Amino acid sequence: MFDHFCTACDKRQLIFPSQVTSLTNTDHGIIVELTCWCGAEQTLVTGRAASRSARVPVAA
Repeated sequence: MFDHFCTACDKRQLIFPSQVTSLTNTDHGIIVELTCWCGAEQTLVTGRAASRSARVPVAA
């Protein structure tokens, strides 16, 4: 479980493992795709290689 700020509903929500739809390990960090409680699909880049200030473009 972790917290995530949803850009669709403008809320910080607790995300459970059942809401994670994919994990992809890249050179830029771990890309986590999840579904917020409001139903919005969200993407989060995390891990040691992730930069807090830089956004990594995610291919659809």
